[in-house]
Amino acid sequence: MLRIYPVTLELVRKVAPLLARLRLRSPALADQMERALISVPLNVAEGAHSRGRNRQARYQSAAASAREVLACYETAQAFGWVGKMDAALTAVFNHVIGTLVRLS
Repeated sequence: MLRIYPVTLELVRKVAPLLARLRLRSPALADQMERALISVPLNVAEGAHSRGRNRQARYQSAAASAREVLACYETAQAFGWVGKMDAALTAVFNHVIGTLVRLS
């Protein structure tokens, strides 16, 4: 398995607690964020055991989903529903997205 896989699970652990708060304000945004968050490690795991273009496609999907999670967070922040993202979470997002873009 790729070394990025455990980092994607760390991203899930860090973002998941925000879903309950967000669900109180916007169930639709929380659902979209949850689906995208689930997609990140699943696509990384699938890509790790794929070949050729399928591998690239899974990593691209994982990167796009990670970026979607980030956009959901930024949207919630713009509405004032969540606070500013802390440096540790920002670093995890940057690591995951950067690595997956390079892999794809």
